[in-house]
Amino acid sequence: MEKLYYSYDECLEDCKVLIPQIREYQPDAMIAIARGGLLLGHLLSEALETREIYSLNSIHYDGTKKLDTFEIFNIPDLSRKHKVVLIDDIVDSGESMVEIIKILQEKYHHCEFKIATIFYKPTALIQPDFTVKEAKNWIEFFWEVDLLEEK
Repeated sequence: MEKLYYSYDECLEDCKVLIPQIREYQPDAMIAIARGGLLLGHLLSEALETREIYSLNSIHYDGTKKLDTFEIFNIPDLSRKHKVVLIDDIVDSGESMVEIIKILQEKYHHCEFKIATIFYKPTALIQPDFTVKEAKNWIEFFWEVDLLEEK
């Protein structure tokens, strides 16, 4: 499988594309999906000057291996929110995001949920509302590989 390295500088440029898309929507909260969406969530919340940034955990991959199960936990309290953007690095198969939205809508039926990612795959079960690039290869994000010790 061919891999594409995604750098910090590329991330900053792509955030500049996402920022006006999200700003126009005027969300009252953002949720970064851990772990892939955490750095992106932080960058976007700073740029959009909001402290209404939360996170939740979703586990559906172990490295490059897709698991048969979903673990979704640490769901924030959105009882007073209405327009929420879910932030992740990529919508790959879309299975995780579909499950996350299903759980969030069951719990917070009054909320509208939109998705923001850097990368998406057109074959995914769900497409992001705000996005930048189509993923044509496996992406190695700088936050996943730059701090690993050489083996």
